[in-house]
Amino acid sequence: MKRSRTTALLLMSTAPLLFTACQKEQAVQVQEGLYTSVEACSEATGDPSSCRQAFATAQQQSADVAPQYASREACAAEYPADQCVQQRTSTGHSFVGPMMMGFFMSQMLNNGRAAATPAAQPAFRDKANGWAKPAAAPGGSGGLNTGSRIGAGKAGLAPVAAEPNRAVTASRGGFGARSGGRSSSGG
Repeated sequence: MKRSRTTALLLMSTAPLLFTACQKEQAVQVQEGLYTSVEACSEATGDPSSCRQAFATAQQQSADVAPQYASREACAAEYPADQCVQQRTSTGHSFVGPMMMGFFMSQMLNNGRAAATPAAQPAFRDKANGWAKPAAAPGGSGGLNTGSRIGAGKAGLAPVAAEPNRAVTASRGGFGARSGGRSSSGG
């Protein structure tokens, strides 16, 4: 009787391993990059339609997430003076801030094809040639600028170490991705 209980417990404990071993591995790939133009994005990704859509989305968000300054001089302390322009947010608030100099685009890929609408954010380039994107998504906490943020400068931006105009593909494992490394051979 002890032997049959032990065998039953042994079989029950291996069932989850057997089920996960039978699962089809699904790796999700994310293609993301920083682009200075729609043309550069199209060359790097081979997907002009998604690049145009991502650029338009980033352009719509640009004034709402750009660093805000009370004067052109204050903006020019951190950004090239020719980039500091008068802007207006989607709510009508006017401020001085840097222009969008590029855009970040990321897409989920399914078998090498874009699975959904690309996510996009505007990119800002400072005097030190560093790139930054909004730290929070528009509409989320800290995403939209308000009049109280004038003078906040780069507070709403996150620096990014990215090389412009190159698509980077990052693979992220899905369900069962780790079980493949734990397979054992029976005998």
